Amino acid sequence: MKLKLKKVQYKGLTPKQQENYNFHKLAAILADYGFDSIRLANDWEGADFLALHNNGDDIIKVQLKGRLEINKKYTQKNIYMAFPLNEEWYLIPHDELKELVEKTTTYLNTESWINKGEYNTTSPNEELRKALEEYKL
Repeated sequence: MKLKLKKVQYKGLTPKQQENYNFHKLAAILADYGFDSIRLANDWEGADFLALHNNGDDIIKVQLKGRLEINKKYTQKNIYMAFPLNEEWYLIPHDELKELVEKTTTYLNTESWINKGEYNTTSPNEELRKALEEYKL
C-alpha cells in the first residue's frame, strides 16, 4: 500500500505539535553543523533539548521558542535561545540576546518585562534584526 503524504500547515497544528515540528526542523539544521540533538522529556535547567557536537566537547542547552523571547528565568543559566524569524532559524545565548535587545529596543521598558520578566515578539525592529544576523543558522 502506497503511503499518501501531505504536508501539514504549521498554523493548523496544536501548540505541542508546533513545538515538536520546530524541534525537528531545528535539529535537522543543527545536524548540518555537526550537532546531534536530544529532546528532553522535561525542561532540564531551562533547556528543551541538548545539542551535542560531534567533536565530543561542545554541548549546548537550548530553549526552543516559536518567536524571539527573552525571559529573566533564563538569565545566567548558559541557555541558548532558538527561534524562527522570517523562515530562518536563529541560535543565540540568552544573555547575549538580552544585551542586543537592550541596545536596540525598548522591550525592557515594557509592562511585560517589568511585571512578568519576559518579552516576546514575532516582529523585532530593523536594528535588532541586523544585530541578529550573525546568529542566523
